[in-house]
Amino acid sequence: VTLEQIVIGLIRIAGSLPVLRWALAGAIIAIIVDFSDLFWMGFLDLGGLGNYQAFDKWIDIVYMLAFLWVANRWNGMERTVAIGLFVFRMIGFITFELTGARPILLTFPNVFEFWFVFVAIRLHYWPNYEMNRSRIIKWLIICSTLKLGQEWVLHGGRYLDSFTFFEAVTAIWDFVSFWS
Repeated sequence: VTLEQIVIGLIRIAGSLPVLRWALAGAIIAIIVDFSDLFWMGFLDLGGLGNYQAFDKWIDIVYMLAFLWVANRWNGMERTVAIGLFVFRMIGFITFELTGARPILLTFPNVFEFWFVFVAIRLHYWPNYEMNRSRIIKWLIICSTLKLGQEWVLHGGRYLDSFTFFEAVTAIWDFVSFWS
């Protein structure tokens, strides 16, 4: 275990905790912190992470368990779908750990994460929006499509693999400045 693994691991664990208090804001924080490790690796020089994909997937379990803890307090189908999506992702995680094949991550995308964010948004802004079977299917399709796009960017195309911390900050700043 390197100092870099410890530092990035602690950052990721700390980023997972706010969801236990604030579902929506905490989920957004956890996801941003999850992405940040790609950039911390380029910024820190404390011994490296070794097998990054394995490290990332193991640390992901921390925020996913925090999300699951919160989702377990939901009612009805939203809770059932969340638990099912969590189990689906864990099957993918175990398969990835056994094979090391990155395409597994596209086969078992973490739709649980996007579903959690969707339900947190719904509960926060539209608590009276009723979820029936057809709406659940529609939102699952939307969440799955968005997540598969993200998985392709990260694991299929590997578009963020070459960014350093400072290049990412500059690119984000340029993007935000363009729209303001």
